[in-house]
Amino acid sequence: MFNSGARVQEIVDLNCRDLQLQLPPQVTFLGKGRKTRVCPLWPQTTKVLKAFISELGLDMRSNAPVFRNQRGERLTRFGVRYLLAKYCRTAALISPSLNRKRLHPHSVRHSTAVFLLKSGVDLPSISHWLGHASVTTTGRYAKVDLEMKRQALARAATIADSIAPVTWRPSRSVLEWLASL
Repeated sequence: MFNSGARVQEIVDLNCRDLQLQLPPQVTFLGKGRKTRVCPLWPQTTKVLKAFISELGLDMRSNAPVFRNQRGERLTRFGVRYLLAKYCRTAALISPSLNRKRLHPHSVRHSTAVFLLKSGVDLPSISHWLGHASVTTTGRYAKVDLEMKRQALARAATIADSIAPVTWRPSRSVLEWLASL
């Protein structure tokens, strides 16, 4: 979910034939409005998916669901939510701050957007990555944090230092106009 920023429904609808684990590794989603989008897969994600598919003995050319519940049926959105909560509780044993977090599947999508933004990816590219019809929608996900603001300020200061100062010279017509007010 994090690699692709996919909606939870896109993940549970994923079939084996939607994955391409050979070069270039990618996944094809059928998203909102029945729109298709392709997302590249990171090498780590590809490695995990290959092992997972192999362990289950799935045929990569089939319409078989990739993610299944304990009965072998297609995982539901509620199943994903349950698993996320379960593993968040387990992780909270190591990192207690997670006990105060309300983590849900959409949090992963939001985290993907913020991660891409912090990595320097422009908003239109993030919008395409997430499958948004409008960059405005993506703007709600990509909140700028305090550290990003500090970095932007540092860049702006650097640019300002490189610009030659402009000296203002009074103009008689401007001074006359101001006096007439």
